[in-house]
Amino acid sequence: MDRATQLGDKVVYQVYIRSFNDSDGDGVGDLRGITQRLDYLQRLGVDYLWITPFFVSPQHDNGYDVADYRAIDPLFGTMADFEELSREARARGIGLMLDMVFNHTSTEHAWFQRALAGDARYQAYYKLVDAAPGATATNPGEPPTNWESKFGGSAWAYLPSLDKWYLHLFDRTQADLNWDNPAVRRELADVVRFWKAKGVSGFRFDVANLISKPATWEDDNEGDGRRLYTDGPHVHEYLRELVREGGIEDMPTVGEMSSTSIDNCVRYTNPSRHELSQVFSFHHLKVDYAGGDKWALMEPDIPELRRILRDWQERMCAGGGWNALFWSNHDQPRPNSRFGDTSTRELWQRSSELLAVCTHFMRGTPYIYQGEELGMTNPGFDRIEQYRDVESVNYYHILQERGLSADEALAVVRERSRDDARTPVQWDASATTGFTTGTPWIEVAANHTWLNARAEVDDPGSVWSFYRRLIRLRKELPLVQRGDVRFLDVPAGAEKVIAYERTLGDQRLVVACNFSGDKTPAIDVALVTGGEVLVGNYDDAPVAGTLRPWEAVAYVWC
Repeated sequence: MDRATQLGDKVVYQVYIRSFNDSDGDGVGDLRGITQRLDYLQRLGVDYLWITPFFVSPQHDNGYDVADYRAIDPLFGTMADFEELSREARARGIGLMLDMVFNHTSTEHAWFQRALAGDARYQAYYKLVDAAPGATATNPGEPPTNWESKFGGSAWAYLPSLDKWYLHLFDRTQADLNWDNPAVRRELADVVRFWKAKGVSGFRFDVANLISKPATWEDDNEGDGRRLYTDGPHVHEYLRELVREGGIEDMPTVGEMSSTSIDNCVRYTNPSRHELSQVFSFHHLKVDYAGGDKWALMEPDIPELRRILRDWQERMCAGGGWNALFWSNHDQPRPNSRFGDTSTRELWQRSSELLAVCTHFMRGTPYIYQGEELGMTNPGFDRIEQYRDVESVNYYHILQERGLSADEALAVVRERSRDDARTPVQWDASATTGFTTGTPWIEVAANHTWLNARAEVDDPGSVWSFYRRLIRLRKELPLVQRGDVRFLDVPAGAEKVIAYERTLGDQRLVVACNFSGDKTPAIDVALVTGGEVLVGNYDDAPVAGTLRPWEAVAYVWC
């Protein structure tokens, strides 16, 4: 089955469980909280719920440090709660997609604890390297490589009791697994089978392209190490094995791909290779990184964004690959705050809807991050104490070590923090947004008093209703589900316009989006002559060949 047939009409909704809905008043979202909101999700029209990890964890990285893959953390509920959620979701035609963190485990996982206790079998489960002679707890010497952790500092930590270093590409409490060990691969396939038997319909694999490390350890004298361990030597082989042995060949599977390439992603997702069904790539979310540094601010480079989207859309289409389409997730700032203009309510709505139009008509499977369908924005916190994310707090201090003042460092964190996407879903205008009856684990955004689900769900002119319409159109139009894609040239003066066309037989769709607050030329008028306006984010009809501030419009010929 080709990807367009399997996934072309599907839409996935991501639930960041901690911040979605709290059923018991402890201030943290939970499984029963998701069940309580299933009618809302069914009405929106989504097909799958990708739920972030709810497994037993010390929560140093909000659940992405798993201590037991088969047990539910009491913070989020019980196995009975999960089974109820699975039944109730299925009754509404919604499948559950679990988030599996298989690159690393928590250092509190039983496997790592057995390794620490000296068990050679479990030491082989991790990437452990002997220290140089003479290493001590206070002076361990140089780590095996100069690689940097994604969260800052060295990617290696020393274990005095074993006189070894262990690799942690992320937090030091997240030890990288040794996928070269067949026993590790068997363990992880068994985890997949366990949850499949519980009624799970799909899987998202965290940083899936980092699982295969190089055969030898060497320094990276050009960067932070990622070019040496990304899309490693056996990654395709190991993913094929996981999918085959896990018995999930016919399920939606999506891999989070860190710093990957288009060629690799064609390989990951071409159906003939029996690896994954779709991929997340992040190059388009780095167009506002000054010098490639996430923590250096700049305005989004829209021409570069257009180039990246064009390359990924057209080359993945040509190679039979399949994209996951997204602007945001639990690790990214809110896209309307990032790529749009939220300074007024009118511009906020235009920006929110423009972003949805831009991706929902592309070739691939759209992902909606919780609250995105409402137009939720960055919260704009003004104190570092309001942040909970380990990466954000670390970089607040690192930026000051680099010479920024405390206020300057906070301004960067305010724009880049993963917590921008992690504030509670704004269900209503009450003090705790209808998320909890207790105290939220992280503060709520101040604009929840007017930006919330209760205000939007029954309003036909709301952002929520706009998303619902886009989801319905994807399900109705084979052209959107299966059509080819080609990006269109834009005229001089339209540098911030992104335009493309979809074709299927004699059917055609043209989409044009103005990522600026200025009226601008769009595309050649001849390209839209005779087309019917399918959808637009202004109340009145567009003017062919011109786009108003933050305008998005789709024309169709059927």
